[in-house]
Amino acid sequence: MRDDAFRAYFERHHASLSRLAYLMTGESEAADDLAADALTEVWRHWDRVTAADDPAAYGHGIVMNLARNWVRRRGRERLLSFEGFRRTRESDVPAVLDVRGALRRLPHRRRACVVLRYAFDLPEKDVAAILGISVGAVKSATSRGARQLAELLGDSHVSRIDGWEAAR
Repeated sequence: MRDDAFRAYFERHHASLSRLAYLMTGESEAADDLAADALTEVWRHWDRVTAADDPAAYGHGIVMNLARNWVRRRGRERLLSFEGFRRTRESDVPAVLDVRGALRRLPHRRRACVVLRYAFDLPEKDVAAILGISVGAVKSATSRGARQLAELLGDSHVSRIDGWEAAR
């Protein structure tokens, strides 16, 4: 029974968990690993998952925590590596930022709120539950994140980003 229920959960949510991890890390290999790790945690805590109001949100919350830890570890690794000291300033590199690159530059909470609200089309209440923050914090972080994305994409007159409303 448990095996069948988990298999159904896996089939229903694996792609979504992997996509969320990718949007948070920007790396497909890391996303696959994080999704697998999240599903392992879902299996380990299956009783909690099935008791949750929204089992999918429980899995998304695990991915968000794993992605936050991955980003932190990655940042520390870069600081300790020689490459971290030789980076060029972005203003010196004539490149057009794409949405993924701009997302990677947002602080974690803003990125999480923007991704969950717009890429996953989740209501503010669900985002708040996944991230363990208030609805007001979700509104604020989403608004600031959308505004920062518009700025990072280089056009202060941008009011929509690929269909996403950018708050001014």
